[in-house]
Amino acid sequence: MLLKKLGIPFVAVLAALLVGAGVIKFIGVDPLTAYKSLFMGSLSNKNAIAETLVKTTPLVFTALSYAFAARCGLVNLGAEGQLYIGAIFSTTVAIYLTGLPMIIHLPMAIIAGFVGGGLWGLLAGWLKVRFGAAEVITTIMLNYIATHFLSYLVTGPMIEPPGSFPQTAQAQLSAILPKILPGTRLHAGFLVALLAIVFYYYFLWKTTTGYETRVVGLNPTAAEYAGINPTKNALLAMFIAGGFAGLAGTCEILGIQLRMFQNFSPGYGFDGIAVALLGGGAPVGILIAGILFGILRSGANMMQMLAKVPIAIIYIIQAFVIFFVISSGFFEKVYNKRKLEKIARQGGNKDGNSNSDR
Repeated sequence: MLLKKLGIPFVAVLAALLVGAGVIKFIGVDPLTAYKSLFMGSLSNKNAIAETLVKTTPLVFTALSYAFAARCGLVNLGAEGQLYIGAIFSTTVAIYLTGLPMIIHLPMAIIAGFVGGGLWGLLAGWLKVRFGAAEVITTIMLNYIATHFLSYLVTGPMIEPPGSFPQTAQAQLSAILPKILPGTRLHAGFLVALLAIVFYYYFLWKTTTGYETRVVGLNPTAAEYAGINPTKNALLAMFIAGGFAGLAGTCEILGIQLRMFQNFSPGYGFDGIAVALLGGGAPVGILIAGILFGILRSGANMMQMLAKVPIAIIYIIQAFVIFFVISSGFFEKVYNKRKLEKIARQGGNKDGNSNSDR
């Protein structure tokens, strides 16, 4: 079963790379040269590996965000907006609270980011349980609101004096995530991401509330009949899902950018959906898929510089990965259906033979 679960994403990635090779060949570049430069830029040395893990960190958070909501039967397409709101909360704490030691200031900024993203996710959850608003629509709409709200803040109330650039002041040193690999940009946010994966696993599979969340996701009617409150679980799931996405924005600001500005996320919230689907919503799967997408992200620049292949090719490969993963589910259903029909026919033939023997 494990090999089967791992096999489908592996085949999907391999097929996507083959399609990507075809596209690269079509634009007149040798695919082997392009992929060689891609992996050189992502895995060839300590700094390249560190950059891969830097790119992996927000992807893991946003993937956990989508996967956690999905476990409760919800579709959270709002990780991008929750990421921005989390960044706003954590940046506010990181800039305007002064005089605190790092041991207090940094955890406060991280918690603020989680709460900010969580509240943004909770808003979508509340609109669903209170008015029946589809979370697919509300989360997408909230993305736009969050993005424009951040743009307003960095060009107005939170702009760094004297106001020459649309960005905030730099976070206090006591609120900046420390580097965990000297000479690189890899920061402690990666460790926070690993802890988030552990929390994701422990909460969903080792706690009563997590069990109830999964039951609601599998069958809300049966869960309600068993005495489980779907409304409470939906709100909790959206809060935690939003919190994960908020941590993505928090770690990106406090670990890499150190200040907030417009469109600082290159779409981590949307890429997280792809990572969650590729990882099958499993903790280890999400980590592996996050690293794979981190490899593609970090190696894309090197591929563009050395092989002259546009970065857009990476997005095409990512799209085909998801296409093949989703398609595998369809073909698996067709295969299982035909297998059951074959078993049913064989059973009918046996009955017919038995009757004729009598």
